[in-house]
Amino acid sequence: QVQLLESGGGLVQAGGSLRLSCAASGSIFSINVMDWYRQAPGKERELVAQISSGGRGYYVDSVKGRFTISRDNAKNTLYLQMNSLKPEDTAMYYCYIPRLDAWGQGTQVTVSS
Repeated sequence: QVQLLESGGGLVQAGGSLRLSCAASGSIFSINVMDWYRQAPGKERELVAQISSGGRGYYVDSVKGRFTISRDNAKNTLYLQMNSLKPEDTAMYYCYIPRLDAWGQGTQVTVSS
């Protein structure tokens, strides 16, 4: 079973940037889809971005043009580059592999206004 460990969260001012990483304990080379989700207090967990094995990205409308999802199969790592951050981006961010139903423990992102 692949285990996932997120890092890179923190406190940043509005307009700033963060880069989240999700390190997998096993090979992700053969894994097709990988996701980033987020959950804000009192809200449901939502899909933020998704990437295929070929590197094609999907984004929820609220982050299009600001977030970029990428993967490095050689390093078994998934990334989320977040630019122009807004207070409404504040949430716990999780990586997820649908095929394995595997979740990381999350990393907190807090954006101050």
